[in-house]
Amino acid sequence: MEQLLVQIIQHIAESMPGLSLVDEDYGQLEAQEDTYPVTFPCVLVGNTDTDWEERNGASQRGNSSFTVRLAINCYDDTYATSGTVEKIAERQQLAHDMFKILHHYKPLPRMSQLVRVKSRGYSINGGIKVYEQIYTFRQSEEEQQ
Repeated sequence: MEQLLVQIIQHIAESMPGLSLVDEDYGQLEAQEDTYPVTFPCVLVGNTDTDWEERNGASQRGNSSFTVRLAINCYDDTYATSGTVEKIAERQQLAHDMFKILHHYKPLPRMSQLVRVKSRGYSINGGIKVYEQIYTFRQSEEEQQ
């Protein structure tokens, strides 16, 4: 799974050069500090989960998922008469761009294409908007002899 995270992180960083940071998600947005240990906009990749099944005694097949979180600091007021309402569309476009580069992407040879199965947006303290997407894929692994 470590190869997957590295591949996904590199793919996002190369495909979305406007991001300030692309990293493994180890709870940076949940930090109990005055400032976040990340810069914005950032993408955090993690929360991997795999259900394995045995195949032919020497190999396994897994149904896997992982989460990608795009976090954006919302500096601009976006109320109706603010003159900056378009910032809402810009944030949503960035989330859609992330979807376009990941959906059906095949990071490694023994994996199926990535398929987005869930997305949601939510806000956290400090005026941060998070766009979360969950992707699934199938993978196979053979025992090393």
